[in-house]
Amino acid sequence: MSAPTLALLALLQQPAAGQPPAPAAPSPVARIEVSPADPVVAAMDTLRLSARAFDAQGKVMENVHLRFVPTGGWFEGTVDTTGLVKSGATGILPVGVVAMVPGSRPFVERVSVRMVPGAAARVAVEGLPSTLVVGQRVALQATAYSAQNDRREDAVRWSSSMPGAVAVRDGFVVALAPGRAVLTAEAGRARTTVPVTVVAARVASLQVTAGAAPSAGWRTGDVIRFSAVAKDAQGKVIPGVAATWSFSPGQGMIDPDGAFVGYEARPYTITASLGDRSATTIVTLAPRDVRRPASVVGRLPRTRFTTEEVWLHPTEKVAYLGSGSGGDVMYAIDISNPAAPVVTDSLVSNTRRVNDVMTTADGRYLVFTREGASDRRNGVVVASLEDPRHPKVLSEYTATVTAGVHSAFVYTQPKFGTHVYLTNDGTGAFHILDLNDPKSPKEVAVWKTPRPEFAGDAGRSLHDVDVQDGLAYLSYWNDGLVILDVGNGIKGGSPSNPVLVSQYKYDLNDLYRQVEAAGGPGFIRGTHTAWRHRNYVFIADEVFPASGLQGAPANSASAGRAYGRLQVIDISDLTKPKSVAFYEPENGGVHNIWIAGDTLYMGAYNAGFRTFDISGELRGDLRAQAREMAHVHTADPQGKVINTPMTWGVVVRDGLAYVNDMYNGLWIVRMEPSKAPKPKVMQ
Repeated sequence: MSAPTLALLALLQQPAAGQPPAPAAPSPVARIEVSPADPVVAAMDTLRLSARAFDAQGKVMENVHLRFVPTGGWFEGTVDTTGLVKSGATGILPVGVVAMVPGSRPFVERVSVRMVPGAAARVAVEGLPSTLVVGQRVALQATAYSAQNDRREDAVRWSSSMPGAVAVRDGFVVALAPGRAVLTAEAGRARTTVPVTVVAARVASLQVTAGAAPSAGWRTGDVIRFSAVAKDAQGKVIPGVAATWSFSPGQGMIDPDGAFVGYEARPYTITASLGDRSATTIVTLAPRDVRRPASVVGRLPRTRFTTEEVWLHPTEKVAYLGSGSGGDVMYAIDISNPAAPVVTDSLVSNTRRVNDVMTTADGRYLVFTREGASDRRNGVVVASLEDPRHPKVLSEYTATVTAGVHSAFVYTQPKFGTHVYLTNDGTGAFHILDLNDPKSPKEVAVWKTPRPEFAGDAGRSLHDVDVQDGLAYLSYWNDGLVILDVGNGIKGGSPSNPVLVSQYKYDLNDLYRQVEAAGGPGFIRGTHTAWRHRNYVFIADEVFPASGLQGAPANSASAGRAYGRLQVIDISDLTKPKSVAFYEPENGGVHNIWIAGDTLYMGAYNAGFRTFDISGELRGDLRAQAREMAHVHTADPQGKVINTPMTWGVVVRDGLAYVNDMYNGLWIVRMEPSKAPKPKVMQ
C-alpha cells in the first residue's frame, strides 16, 4: 500500500481528543466499484466519478459513506469529496475512494484518472523544405496539438494534391517529377497544408563546406555549421534546395539546417545528400577539457531546520539564508571571512518556511517569503537594511496572497521604480507589488494562465520568477515557460499591465515517463525555475517520484532521489521560443541555478553542486559533450540528514560560489584553475 494511502488511513482512525482508542472491527466492505471503470478526462475538463460498495457476498451495501480524496497528482488536477474531478493539465490523478461504516475500519480503493490532451486543434509540420529536386526523399515530421497546446499521439495522415510529382510513401515525401503540389497533414479535424515545388534542374555536383574553425580548433560541444551547394550540369547554383544531413561514426547530432555538434573527441564524416547525389567532408574534434578541481573554502552547518534560499547583499559582505521544514527564521551571516562565516542576527516570523530571499539592487531593503503561517496569513515581509548585518522588519504584505508565496523577485526599472514580482501558492497567479514605498507595499497587477471557469485554478501553479530588461520569465509548472512584458515595451507592457509575449509548453509526461515507471503515477514534475542569459533561457524542471525505493530506511540516501532536466531555450526570436539543448546530471535532479560569464552553477539536489561550461552556441546533450566543469558532493556525516546531499542552489560573487544545501547548510566553494596540460590542436 502506498504512503499516501497509509497516511489517509492513519488520519481517519485518529481517536477523539481525550478518549482512549477503541478497537475497530474489520470493514464489512469487500470491494468498491468505481464508475467509470477506466476514468479518462480531457485536460481543462471535468468528470464525475461515482462508487458503490459491495460486501463479501457481492451485495451492494447501503449503510456506507463514500468519499473521494486525491492521493497524488495535486499539481495537475483536483477531486472533491463527491467525486467531481477537475483536470487542469495532462497526467494521472490518483484518487482514493474511502468507504466508511460506523464501528469498523475504513476501506480504501484506489483508481487512476487519466487526464489526456483535448481534441486535435492544429498540426505542426517540421523540417520540410519548400523546394525539392527530382529523386529527393525527405522524412515527414508532424505533431498534433490540442487547443491548450498539449502534444497528442495521433498518427498524422499525409496526402498530396499532385502525387505524380510529389508522392507520400512510408513516412517520406518523394520528388518524382517537376511540378508543384500541396501536402496536407491531418489529425482528427485539424489540418495543415504545405506547398512544395519540385524543380526541373538535375544535381550534377554537390559540395559541402564548413564555417571557419576557431584558432584553437574544433572541440566537442562546438556547433559547426555545414552548408551544401548544389550545381547543375552547366555549373550554375540551384537555388532554394536543401540537402539531407547525416554523420558517422560516433555520438552527436546534426540538424536539418546542417548544424552539427559532436560529443566525442574523434574524426566525424559529415554527409549531405540531395536527390541521387551526395558529398562528404571530415571534421576532427578535440576534447573540450573544461574539468577543474574545486575546493571548499568555508562552511556554516544548519541542522535545526532545513536550509532554503541564499542571497548576498549587493555591496556588503553579508549573506541571508532562509529555513524550511518548520523553519520560522531568516539568518543574516557575516561572510567577510569566507573561511569562517558567522551568524550576526536573524528575523523570526510567523511562518513554517522562508523559501525565498532577495534584496533591492541598492541594498537598502530585503524581501522574504512566507509559507505555512499559523494564522494562514503568509505573503512577504519587507525588512530594512540600514545595518545589513542586523535587518529590521519594516512592513509586510499579505492581503491577496494569504495562501503563501513560494518565490519573489525584486526588480527596479528607471521608468517604473521598484516592484516585487511574486507567486501565489493558492491560485497559481502572478502578482506584482509596488515597493516604491517600502513601508506600504501595494498590489498593482495580477496575471495568470487561462483556465475555463468551471476548472477553477486546477492545474495552475507558478513556481518561480526571473525579471530582466523589463521581461518576466515565469516558470509555470504545467504551462511551461511564460514570457511577459512588464516594462520592456515589446508588447506595451508595464508592471501594472503585464502583457503576454510568448509561451514554451512541452510534454512533461513523455519527458519523465521513466520516473512514472519507477515510482508510479501522480509524481511531481513541472517547470521549476528560469534564467535569461544571452539569447537563451535556461529552464529547470523539478521532478520527484510518487514513491521512493520500497523497503529503504526513511531519510536515507536510498529512500528517494530527484530527477529532472535543464533545457536551453533559444529566444533569439522572443515570440517563437524553441528548445535546442539540455543537461541532466547523473543520479540527481536540477533545482536552482546561477550564471556568471560562461559558467552555469547548479544545485542538483542529491547529485550535489555542479558547474558546467555554456560558452558558445549550445545544441544537444551538454553533459555528453563533457561540458561539466566541477562537482562537489555536499554531504555531511553530521547533517540534518546524514551523509546525504540535497543541494538547493547557489549565488556567485568574486570567484566564490555560496551553495545552500537543504540538509547541510551553507557551503562556500571555489573552482580552482585547471591543472590539465593544454591539448594539442588536432588537424
